[in-house]
Amino acid sequence: MTTIAVIDHGAGNLVSIAQGLQDQGAQVVVAGGPGDLAGVDGVVLPGVGATRAAMNRLRAAGLVGPLMEWQGPLLGICVGLQLFFTSSEEDGGQTLGLIPGRVRRLEGAPRLPHIGWNDVQLNREPLFDGISTGSTFYFVHSFAPVPEDLAAVIATSTYGAEFVAAVRSANRVGVQFHPERSGPNGLRLLGNFVDECRVAADAA
Repeated sequence: MTTIAVIDHGAGNLVSIAQGLQDQGAQVVVAGGPGDLAGVDGVVLPGVGATRAAMNRLRAAGLVGPLMEWQGPLLGICVGLQLFFTSSEEDGGQTLGLIPGRVRRLEGAPRLPHIGWNDVQLNREPLFDGISTGSTFYFVHSFAPVPEDLAAVIATSTYGAEFVAAVRSANRVGVQFHPERSGPNGLRLLGNFVDECRVAADAA
């Protein structure tokens, strides 16, 4: 069975994410420290709140180094995605630096935070197999990433102005929305990530 670690750094919808992954056939390990990553096939980095607080919790748990070194499939959700980048203007803090770029406040937004369902324009990408472009997903955020390399962008959405809704760099893929709160489309996305982890494990 495919085993996926969900990082517990004190700020994420762990129960909903774990349930969604289990519904898609994965065995879930809630990872509160580096030892919990041993033998897993993939990692999910969730997050709500601010990037600096999330980074502080990851440092306290000893997870920053292991996450930076992890070469298998990695899915970032909301603030977990934002942590992939070099820095965030939210609080000026340095983040994991897995993908070059900066997290910026949403431009042209009628109000912040942006909370609710939004259409998402999807590129052809394994994470979105079986999901139509223009499908709706649930967002709760005031910031979004701006990658240095726009080739990393695999989905966009619009709230006042267009913003990046998902990115991929090799095995690292992240979404600004919450698949665990996005109904059937979100479950399908989590299932696609489980499949990606299974394929990667079989190829190793």
